[in-house]
Amino acid sequence: MPFGRSRFKMSKSKILLLLLLTGVLPAYSQQIHLTINKESGVYDRGERAIVKCHADAAGTDSLRAQVFYNNRLGREFSLPPRAGDFTVLEEALDSTCAVSVELKAGEGEKDAIGFVVAPEGFRPGYEEPADLMVYWDGLKAQLSALPMEVWKTPLEVPSQYRGKYECQDLEINCLGPAPVRAYMGKPLGAKPGTLPIVVLCRAAGVSGLWCRCSVEECVRNAALGNGALSLDINAHGMLNGQGDQYYKMLEDGPLRNYFHHNAADRETYYFRGMYLRLLRAIEYMTQQPEWDGRRILVIGESQGGGQAAAAAGLDPRVSAVVLHVPAMQDLGGPRAGRRGGWPQPIESNPNVEPRKLDATLPYFDGAQLLRHSRAEIFCEIGLIDTTCPPSAVWASLNVAPGRKTVLCAPFRTHAWPSEPWRSYWEEKYLRPRLDFIDNYLK
Repeated sequence: MPFGRSRFKMSKSKILLLLLLTGVLPAYSQQIHLTINKESGVYDRGERAIVKCHADAAGTDSLRAQVFYNNRLGREFSLPPRAGDFTVLEEALDSTCAVSVELKAGEGEKDAIGFVVAPEGFRPGYEEPADLMVYWDGLKAQLSALPMEVWKTPLEVPSQYRGKYECQDLEINCLGPAPVRAYMGKPLGAKPGTLPIVVLCRAAGVSGLWCRCSVEECVRNAALGNGALSLDINAHGMLNGQGDQYYKMLEDGPLRNYFHHNAADRETYYFRGMYLRLLRAIEYMTQQPEWDGRRILVIGESQGGGQAAAAAGLDPRVSAVVLHVPAMQDLGGPRAGRRGGWPQPIESNPNVEPRKLDATLPYFDGAQLLRHSRAEIFCEIGLIDTTCPPSAVWASLNVAPGRKTVLCAPFRTHAWPSEPWRSYWEEKYLRPRLDFIDNYLK
């Protein structure tokens, strides 16, 4: 039988696929980029959210979409290969929900974007324990009864700050297994009663540079506004200024997975010591004659944000906090059918009796502590952040009585964005945060 042309007629996409499978052409990574029809990513009930995609060229395989509702997979579907601009999802929800959309092009390129509907409806998964503040007031009384002992070591400041600022390595005795260890910076010659306090809390981890105190960052914060009393506190009470081997030893040894240590015992839970060290540090800072007696600003990202929220809830003198993608919020989220905030102690301890976790975690949950805050709050939320989910952060913010400025980034995971979003994020999210800090301190 003669070969007829129609018998072997193939579409262009099938020919490309055949060439790819036979190795004649290299694999092509299709570039896709998701956007949403509302810049803030925050929608009212019944308002239509539209997620669109721009693809640089038609791929050889279908596009696969997944839609998550409060971090649970709710829908999954495919779209035919296509190029240009097209709609991935249109949806209007009538109830409070955090939604994220992920689109994959074969096994290569993927992108995600998120939005939140009626976020004021999120409530903490835990009820506030009747003795929450009794517990913490008792610990604060023990702190006050412990005579404060402070060891100071002068540090050399970067050249651009010499003759204008000073910095010290501090160690302060504290309740619990470790002392406070931090750097303190301030302007030289500042008059009594003239400076606000700025406390920088460190993000999660042990050996990373972001976990360690920095002389340069401490002094840079002392130069904010018209000058400030600056404290850069490491979360673990570990020695400052050591070599990499020291921090790696801690990370692989006593501080390995520290965030899960004793999650079922409120007297030994790891974050108990972390919060106590922070309270002790703030107490020391308020004893400095330069403090203006009014302003204490605590700044933190991720775990640092969790510490800042705890400070605001436990010390009524904290007047403002800057939280970016804060951890330790709504730890009881799973009790409401949602993912909790980092370190997800319920989800990560399936073999621990739930009643023991429930008897411990609320005392360290930002969603409980922020109820007692008087602080003004500036907060950034990543709407595709699965480490510190937007539902968890909103659950905490909604119980905080103070003034709040909340910026939601539809394209942000837990990490700082990369291009194509990085420049936009720096202008629309990072710059307002820095302006808030600087203006608050003037």
